[in-house]
Amino acid sequence: MLGWGEEEWEGVDTGGEAMGPWLKERPSLPKPLTFLQEEEFRPMASKGTKAPAIGIDLGTTYSCVAVWQDNHNRVEIIPNDQGNRITPSCVTFTEEGRLLGDAAKNKTDMNPTNSVFAIKRLIGRRYSDSSVQNDMKLWPFKVVAGPKDRPKIVVNYRGIEKQFYAEEISSMVLVKMKEVAETYLGCIVKNAVITVPAYFNDSQRQATKNAGTIAGLNVMRIMDEPTAAAIAYGFDKITKDSKKKRVLIFDLGGGTFDVSLLSVLHGKFVVQATTGDTHLGGEDFDDLLVDHCVKEFKKKYNKDITGNAKSLRRLRTACERAKRILSSSVMTSIDVDYLYEGVDFSTRISRARFEELNKELFTRCTHLIEKCLGDAKMDKTGVDVVVLVGGSIRIPKIQQLVQDFFDGKKPCKEIHPDEAVAHGAAIQAANLIGQRDKEVQKLVLVDVTPLSLGVDTVDEGMSVVVPRNTPIPTKLKRGFETNIDNQTSVRIAVYEGESAEIKYNNLLGEFEIDGIDPAPKGVTKLDVWFDIDADGILTVSAKVKSSGQKKEIVISKQNGELTAAEIQKMIEDAAHYKAEDEKHKARISLEYLAEKLKSMALDSARSASEMKSMEDKAENAIAWLETNHLAEIGEINKQLKELKTSFPALCEEN
Repeated sequence: MLGWGEEEWEGVDTGGEAMGPWLKERPSLPKPLTFLQEEEFRPMASKGTKAPAIGIDLGTTYSCVAVWQDNHNRVEIIPNDQGNRITPSCVTFTEEGRLLGDAAKNKTDMNPTNSVFAIKRLIGRRYSDSSVQNDMKLWPFKVVAGPKDRPKIVVNYRGIEKQFYAEEISSMVLVKMKEVAETYLGCIVKNAVITVPAYFNDSQRQATKNAGTIAGLNVMRIMDEPTAAAIAYGFDKITKDSKKKRVLIFDLGGGTFDVSLLSVLHGKFVVQATTGDTHLGGEDFDDLLVDHCVKEFKKKYNKDITGNAKSLRRLRTACERAKRILSSSVMTSIDVDYLYEGVDFSTRISRARFEELNKELFTRCTHLIEKCLGDAKMDKTGVDVVVLVGGSIRIPKIQQLVQDFFDGKKPCKEIHPDEAVAHGAAIQAANLIGQRDKEVQKLVLVDVTPLSLGVDTVDEGMSVVVPRNTPIPTKLKRGFETNIDNQTSVRIAVYEGESAEIKYNNLLGEFEIDGIDPAPKGVTKLDVWFDIDADGILTVSAKVKSSGQKKEIVISKQNGELTAAEIQKMIEDAAHYKAEDEKHKARISLEYLAEKLKSMALDSARSASEMKSMEDKAENAIAWLETNHLAEIGEINKQLKELKTSFPALCEEN
């Protein structure tokens, strides 16, 4: 530990990097690949062009992916195979295989214990965290304590119990977004910028980066969501406005809330302050509405459904639907047939009642706006533009509270709340790989540290070296001294957080300097440096002034929780699961074609011999599937090829 020494601060100029534009119109939907087309799909970048880099908004409830298109000089939001521009952040495990995105969400009501969602609330956290313990009471899937207090999700996959870290589940969502982009672009995608809430701590950021690695992505940057949204808002204005604008981003999503204040001038985006809550969003509004309905059901029928995962999941789906309806209507109903023990449930809910249930959470949002402005030492009258981002800003009361807070100033609604973050991330990704557009190259981003960083002292307090909202990259130094006589070693423990007591903050890492010459306390002086680069990677070093002894720690490598071997194992597992998915799709394709062939064989316009041949081929294919459950994908594709060769007209139709 260190004693309080003479305070000594040094800093270096902050820097940044360029960024750039945003969507003017929606692109036409791509033609989804069928399995048969995928056989000939050979992804590769177009000759003479850079391999594309994508921006991914990895959300609590929905995710979105976008790309900067040089040939159109704009960002395009990429629709998934269902034509939707946002994809549920959900993974469902079944007896047959694994479902991702829309297919997974559609199965949550029927298979709640094996459907994993809201994983963003678990990533980078400890099992013993109070927020994790509270969420576990609401999730239908099971969470257990793993090694080093890391939570693991327990599911039944193909009849076998499996346990996954949060990073693995997040990587599955990222795999889906990667595949969505590759299908649209027609080439392999490796480089990506992934966004996180501004108030994510170091553990959560590193865990998100690990998830990207497991998904087969080169994560070029972990970017704050409000900063990405500000770029989406401000890019097309940078060549038009010669006056500095102060933009406040109010980002309320499915599970997290951020407020950031940025100044924008001539393509330079400078984050002045950021604050937030990593456990405040649409999921919490749903929780309170579900709790209200559970109590009403118990009051009406004297039945408690809290122990029935399927009933709770069906009720939650109805409550989510009601919440969305109340954004455009003042009254709606929540109806669930046979909710529990054959009893139907129906109740009316008004917008006013919904707002009353969530009054405390809504008010917390405005308190965080005050905190952000206070950190920036700015009055609300100094804010030029308020931008609302995130699906939960559609709630009328939220919009009203923000407008009232700014004395009637109407928030900007020029950018799509669900797509803005991915939009800005795509611009950042384009800049990092050096795409050609001049406006992209001109942009500069100066971000800040969301949490204070410091070291522990002898009184178990935290001595702050880097105050929160310090622009990055930066390098700051503070002087310390030994606190006991004849001290020969010093332990440097690095923390992040806002509490004066270290027990309430997050330990990032620690190291020790040995071999210090014995001396009375206070005689030996040390310099502790905190060096943060543009990626937010923190290097802490300490040097003994008298002897020159030095030691350092790179926090990002220490705090990822997962070892290199664990990450490599998860990468291999991810490849295995993808191969299983492909095999499952191939079996479905073969079964579908065989059934189609049987149906066509009934056409009386065909000759008897042709009908017999078609029926025999179909029956043989179905029988083969039934007796070859463990067949590899190559064997399945061989059966598909035989059908294609025998009946090319059938395959052309599919």
